[in-house]
Amino acid sequence: MQSLTLQQANQIITTAVAKARENGYKPMGIAVLDAAGNLKAFASEDGASMFRFDIARAKAWGAVGMGVSSRVLGQRAKDNPNFFVSLAATAEGKFLPQTGAVVIKDKQGHVLGAVGASGGTGDEDELICQAGVEAAGLVSG
Repeated sequence: MQSLTLQQANQIITTAVAKARENGYKPMGIAVLDAAGNLKAFASEDGASMFRFDIARAKAWGAVGMGVSSRVLGQRAKDNPNFFVSLAATAEGKFLPQTGAVVIKDKQGHVLGAVGASGGTGDEDELICQAGVEAAGLVSG
């Protein structure tokens, strides 16, 4: 099984930023984490507000930790809010089940990490993450 490279992480960010600019989204913060939840790369666009890093990383951290997109986690949180509040507390604030992060997988389906974005709507954040993952030759989930 391969691991996420710095080159791939940077490609994800470069493409995600370009997609955000192409679509006219607000300034983004984008965090790429490896399979263990460690920060691999991060970018904060000029004009991004101070919470962008924390939110983007928390979305990605939850996605890689649970192996599904933060959109799925948000849906699950609606059905079982007590579990997700407890999980967020246990994770010391590093877990955020809000749309805007996707799992990064290789073509064989192995989880390599996750990417999360913050700055736009959840749908906008998710869209740029997916574009970045695909540009790096990987699969988003």
